[in-house]
Amino acid sequence: MTAPSTFGLSTEARNLHWLLSNLVEEVPGVHSVTVVSSDGLMLLSSDPGHLTAKAAGPAAGTSDGPRGSSADLATIVSGIGSLTVGAAKLMDGGGVKQTMVAMDEGSVFVMSISDGSLLGVHAAPDCDMSVVAYHMALFVGRAGHVLTPELRSELRTSMESTL
Repeated sequence: MTAPSTFGLSTEARNLHWLLSNLVEEVPGVHSVTVVSSDGLMLLSSDPGHLTAKAAGPAAGTSDGPRGSSADLATIVSGIGSLTVGAAKLMDGGGVKQTMVAMDEGSVFVMSISDGSLLGVHAAPDCDMSVVAYHMALFVGRAGHVLTPELRSELRTSMESTL
């Protein structure tokens, strides 16, 4: 994986990028990882090329970016997060901590970070789900207290500037 550019970002933002990169590089079976804000906007992505294909447009073969990219994952994570929060309210289940969707050809994990922000992981079908969930929990534990409104704004701005 090529690390996204963190030039000009605060120490906290660079640390979150580093944590996200480590999650993908060190956990077997993880394809891509994203962090979305409570309003569904992608804040962090393990896929630095997710915007490159979009910016290249039809010449790159698609104007929507690569299938299965972190941009797609962010959309899915936002939708799953919204659906599970609604289900938890209907069932008086309290806050949603983690959601996992197992498919024939892969898995999607969604975990709450803080203030409605979510961590999403797309993994291989044969991944060790407990290892993925453990490393996600580590990320959430390390990132949750630093993901302030100011840092979310900085991350959102940095993602928008790559368009």
